[in-house]
Amino acid sequence: MGQRALRFTTFLAPKLFPVYAFITRYLGEKLGCPTELVVGTSYEEWVDQAEVGFLCGLPYVELTRGQKPLPIEPLAAPLLQGQRYGGRPVYFSDVIVRRDSPFRSFADLRGRSWSYNEPRSQSGYGITRCRLIEMGETAGYFSAVVAAGWHERSIRLVSAGAVDASAIDSQVLALVLRDHPELAARLRVIDSFGPSTVQPVVAGRRLAESLKDDLRAVLVGMGEDPAAREPLTRGLVERFVPVTDQDYDDIRAMLAAAEAADYLTIK
Repeated sequence: MGQRALRFTTFLAPKLFPVYAFITRYLGEKLGCPTELVVGTSYEEWVDQAEVGFLCGLPYVELTRGQKPLPIEPLAAPLLQGQRYGGRPVYFSDVIVRRDSPFRSFADLRGRSWSYNEPRSQSGYGITRCRLIEMGETAGYFSAVVAAGWHERSIRLVSAGAVDASAIDSQVLALVLRDHPELAARLRVIDSFGPSTVQPVVAGRRLAESLKDDLRAVLVGMGEDPAAREPLTRGLVERFVPVTDQDYDDIRAMLAAAEAADYLTIK
């Protein structure tokens, strides 16, 4: 019988699938083991059987809260290309509107419609919730709040005028606007939230410590491999750096603030 494949699960935006599919294959080649990449559908069903995962920082914080030992461990996270990231494993949430709209800042969106990808997304939901708390706007800021399912759909809803605005993961937005110039011509960024610590690559508790060490080492080293340069660049990734549980304390603090304000649902 052949060697069982190491299972990688992604919960990230479909636009990021190609770069993480490459990373999955690359890790398998370097470690000498078969790999497979699947799209996750339930965090809770996945976490107890987790092997390797690509997921947002907010569900990472939620899934590990109060857990000792951690059910999943962050290994590394991407440094994104661009001066705005300052060589740190962070990203932003860019607030987009139609280019022909009158809105100039997030403060102009009171009483307007809003789209988000899903409620366990830091970039689309958690960070927006935090901004509204900071503004003291927890009694109902938007006229309508629409669950789009993915950032890419939110982008198209705003472009079509179906909703007024949305907060989009800055990496995803840059990729979409690069690949679809017709959308870039119709959209405008009016504000940015963050930064937040970027999405980690995590390993499940069931994996051997030696395998976790090997996975981390290959991830961190791949930025120096000419064979990995073009696929990473295509995904706007400079390289990967090691991260630890403490690196996600910024997101923990935002979640704690939402709970303290009793404001977990954007409205």
